[in-house]
Amino acid sequence: MSDLRKIVIDGKEIETDGAMTLIQACEQAGIEIPRFCYHERLSIAGNCRMCLVEVVGGPPKPAASCAMQVRDLRPGPEGQPPVVKTNSPMVKKAREGVMEFLLINHPLDCPICDQGGECDLQDQAMAYGVDFSRYREPKRAAEDLDLGPLVETHMTRCISCTRCVRFTTEVAGITKMGQTGRGEDSEITSYLGETLDSNLQGNIIDLCPVGALVSKPYAFTARPWELTKTESIDVMDALGSNIRVDTKGREVMRFLPRNHDGVNEEWISDKTRFVWDGLRRQRLDTPYIRENGKLRRADWPEALAAAAAAMKGKKVAGLVGDLAPTEAAYALKALIEGQGGVVECRTDGAKLPAGNRSGYVGTARVEDLDTAQAIMLIGANPAIEAPVLNARIRKAWLRGGGVGVIGPKVDLTYDYNHIGEDPAIMSELMKRDHSEVADKPSVIIVGQGALAREDGEAVLAEAMALAESTKSKFMVLHTAAGRVGAMDVGATCAGGIPEVLKADVIYNLGADEGDIPAGPFVIYQGSHGDRGAHRADIILPAAAYTEEPGLFVNTEGRPQIAQRASFAPGQAKENWAILRALSAEMDATLPFDSIAALRQQMVKDVPHLREVDTVPENDWQPLPRGTVKSDPFQPAIRDFYLSNPIARASQLMAELSANAAARASKPMAAE
Repeated sequence: MSDLRKIVIDGKEIETDGAMTLIQACEQAGIEIPRFCYHERLSIAGNCRMCLVEVVGGPPKPAASCAMQVRDLRPGPEGQPPVVKTNSPMVKKAREGVMEFLLINHPLDCPICDQGGECDLQDQAMAYGVDFSRYREPKRAAEDLDLGPLVETHMTRCISCTRCVRFTTEVAGITKMGQTGRGEDSEITSYLGETLDSNLQGNIIDLCPVGALVSKPYAFTARPWELTKTESIDVMDALGSNIRVDTKGREVMRFLPRNHDGVNEEWISDKTRFVWDGLRRQRLDTPYIRENGKLRRADWPEALAAAAAAMKGKKVAGLVGDLAPTEAAYALKALIEGQGGVVECRTDGAKLPAGNRSGYVGTARVEDLDTAQAIMLIGANPAIEAPVLNARIRKAWLRGGGVGVIGPKVDLTYDYNHIGEDPAIMSELMKRDHSEVADKPSVIIVGQGALAREDGEAVLAEAMALAESTKSKFMVLHTAAGRVGAMDVGATCAGGIPEVLKADVIYNLGADEGDIPAGPFVIYQGSHGDRGAHRADIILPAAAYTEEPGLFVNTEGRPQIAQRASFAPGQAKENWAILRALSAEMDATLPFDSIAALRQQMVKDVPHLREVDTVPENDWQPLPRGTVKSDPFQPAIRDFYLSNPIARASQLMAELSANAAARASKPMAAE
């Protein structure tokens, strides 16, 4: 039950929940309150005092609005609603005093500070501060920390808001940062000077309201006003995190998170944030044709003619890669099936049931994890497969939810009940009494480690039966951003990958995670010179995910649009356009001339793709149960930092991967 209270803020009466803090109530009334330490997704610290307001009839001093609830306010003498002022002379003087204190030790390095132009302290000093300082004493200095290759520190600028400490402890689940000392000697530091080893550590750069924590790879490369900002969708995992791509000229300079409560809140993983240098290296920028065992450069007419000649009259098949947008998968399916061939997107051999959306997506939303009181992970390691999703599971655990794991023991940043590694445990669990769990909101998550095996279909059927018997919501955690969209448009065939490998000609649309054995003629269309390009007989250079508009469907089945932020290098073209040009060369022209026409036809065939940013309801279709083998589940991703061609082209990802391997192999002293 909500506890509604009336409150007057700056003469405006509003009704709000008594549990709300004053800072939230002011926001509800449309009044901005300055803050440094307060953050909606972190616990309340109340230590910067910038959010002071005047409570009429309260103590004769300003109150911290982030730490006082509406229900703590006393009504007026005749029962009138409590009155709060946010712009009175008392408040103005208090804010100026707080700002003056904050700036006592702050260095005067705005012109060279990398946060200049997007710094909360700079903005609020202009808006709420005074234009002079009474302090002439020397400023305090602090030693910079080494937090690793991602976060650069300038601790002299730190104002001890403790946002970084609260984020790493509460959201990322590592207890390595804290505050030591008192008064003038207090400083934020890491435990024993250790570097951070979380997959979410880059978020403290966004959280820092000053220039104390900045991006090491991005430092001193651009100012915010030089950048063109484009809203897009991340493809480094299947969660579909909402991101902003900042470009300078033709180059991508950085990725930042966008807020989306239903998907990634406002966090992104380190791979998402720092993979941009991989977009510049090892790019395919011109077509190639293999002659006498060697690749030679070609132009588009020659390459398309060679590809068309190779495919005509042959048994053809198509492979859809992990990062392919839905439009490209749809165009490839139309082209290959028009030639009597088959198309397959389950390149890792995952036994996902074609046409059964409840089997390859599930019925749960990402938001359901926040309120779940019981979560079961089957053959999934979300800490590596989707770190931001893992943070949501951690949030449920912090609220008292229980987590069970069937699969290998891994570090998930929270405690869980390890039920075992034998998949056959699922049928035993079904025999137990689930009356306790049946009344609680619960979610079962099945990972690709459980499905990419011979008995994957039987494992999926058991997991769905377990979800039915416990009345749990069901979710399939994908590792490939393009997989659900490709499944939606029907880019699957009855025999799977073995059927594709029987073809004379394989059209490989950016599938770089597996090897195609010798025999078939391979046409590779992709953005990077990775494994797929090495095996190719003809290479057609395509755009990466930041260089073309595309629809991606995330792991919960939500279609989202990624906008084009920059242009592909050299002669590389958009994926759908290459397939359209090739179809004309083969005298089997596809019936669209623009991405808008392609989308129109695609949503006619698959109507739910029209509903962008909504999660369709999926009809529950349980699978017939089979025999599950007792072999333990294998991890779907072995190296978090090198899971796709863009990441493998990144120098920074290679360094992070090497650091993680060194940490894992380092012998620990006996405690």
